[in-house]
Amino acid sequence: MKPLLIVDAANVMGSTPDGWWRDRSAAAERLRDRLATLPDDAEIIMVVEGRAKDIEPISRVRVHRAPGSGDDAIVELVRASTERQVTVVTADRELRGRVKALGASVQGPRSLFPSG
Repeated sequence: MKPLLIVDAANVMGSTPDGWWRDRSAAAERLRDRLATLPDDAEIIMVVEGRAKDIEPISRVRVHRAPGSGDDAIVELVRASTERQVTVVTADRELRGRVKALGASVQGPRSLFPSG
């Protein structure tokens, strides 16, 4: 079973001041499309919330629409994935602590696309 990469979309989008706030759905689609270019060594779940909830999944990236808090949805995904290696991508300190307590590893947003 492939490792699981869970991406906190709002947090990752917010880490780059590229105008994402003007059109959150378009920014989420750009992030989804960039995630699809990562090496095929993990299943990717992108957790979206708020105005970005309407984006569609693509073949390499599953989109999880958080029914409420994106952070809570990420914690539940980690909790439901105890049988595999899970990495959460976020810079949110509180979320990092919550998922680490469940056994997940954590990476910062810049780890996804180190060359820009």
